[in-house]
Amino acid sequence: MAALLEIEGLRTQFFTSSGIVKAVDGITYDVEAGETVAVVGESGCGKSVSALSILRLVAEPAGKVVGGTIKFQGQDLLALSDIEMRKIRGNDIAMVFQEPMTSLNPVLTIGLQLTETLTHHLNMSKEEATARAVELLGLVGISEPERRLAQYPHHLSGGMRQRVMIAMALCCDPKLIIADEPTTALDVTIQAQILELMKNLTRDFGVAMIIITHNLGVVARYADRVNVMYAGKIIETGTAKDIYHTPKHPYTLALLKSVPRIDQPRVAKLDPVQGQPPDLSKLDGGCAFRPRCRYATDKCAQSIPELEKIDGVHAAACFRHNELEEV
Repeated sequence: MAALLEIEGLRTQFFTSSGIVKAVDGITYDVEAGETVAVVGESGCGKSVSALSILRLVAEPAGKVVGGTIKFQGQDLLALSDIEMRKIRGNDIAMVFQEPMTSLNPVLTIGLQLTETLTHHLNMSKEEATARAVELLGLVGISEPERRLAQYPHHLSGGMRQRVMIAMALCCDPKLIIADEPTTALDVTIQAQILELMKNLTRDFGVAMIIITHNLGVVARYADRVNVMYAGKIIETGTAKDIYHTPKHPYTLALLKSVPRIDQPRVAKLDPVQGQPPDLSKLDGGCAFRPRCRYATDKCAQSIPELEKIDGVHAAACFRHNELEEV
């Protein structure tokens, strides 16, 4: 049986005055129904662009999906017309954007922004949509939901705005939710609440989820499978247990070593990832991570390693994946 979402060989590029930026460079992965898949990496590695590509929201003409296929329930999204794609967005695939204050319209009430989706996609009456909006706000843990409908985004805290975004994503009972850095602008306590909320909703409603994040703590607790991205490519993939306990790519290992751990002495220093991410318009024919990699050899400069299966769903794109030290 086919997966809910199947991405194969996806390539998205931006055509700029400085050259062609290969933001997403041939990624392949799938998402099963009810599964949570994390896409992890530093800023600029192509995580968000890959998500926008799924919904065909990459800004044209500068940006364009130039290759690959994106199949949702067996249907190729790249082959749909704009009208057909608009029916998919919000209805079958919903997105929680990174910063709710810029995603919500500041001059429209919360109620209007919620009910608009319901009336457009589900043809509800105004009264039905209002009742459903109140129900959704209560579902995501917002107190006094009836009163909130008349408020504007600036009346709410960051955590409450993000809960509104999640409620909007749930409006039409989608089969897949894409959450792009859903907790970036929130403090640690609210982050945990939002992530628990999203995990519970996926479990209760059977919704699949793609979480885009640079926070490896999110990966450990909430993801079933993990794709680690670097320079537009997936350089390691596996279960959360695979990635945390037996990383097989130097970049994944470096990310894990840069995270504070409670099982280490308080005086222990973090080991940051050295160097800077590469310019995606100036990539050569070698491994993009090699300038920052302590395991790099001459072979790494001559060719780009392909994802090599290690065990089960665990795979890594590294010539020396068997030589890595323990975390």
